[in-house]
Amino acid sequence: MNKDMQRMMKEAQKMAAEMQKAQESLNEVEVVGTAGGGAVKVEATADLIVKRVTIDPELLEDPMEADDIEMLGDTITAAVNDALTKAREAQAEAMGPLAGGLGGLGLPGM
Repeated sequence: MNKDMQRMMKEAQKMAAEMQKAQESLNEVEVVGTAGGGAVKVEATADLIVKRVTIDPELLEDPMEADDIEMLGDTITAAVNDALTKAREAQAEAMGPLAGGLGGLGLPGM
């Protein structure tokens, strides 16, 4: 194996270790998604694990009609999607410097 190939292999191993560390740290990054003017709040980690859903009690006033239940479901869905979007953004921020790194090693197709 020539020196250039050895250098590329070392750099690839180093980058893989850095990427693994960055991925593991994503479970420590928390994001919050909201919907309905903050009436529904979803807390998640940047590794896409929903930790908590909080619903403002005013949304659950009696009696709840079918339209209210559908609206609540839509609001929860919107809050979850907002949290997951923020989680993906946090992933991109954490992994960004590493994501394009293999191409810099001169490896074809990367």
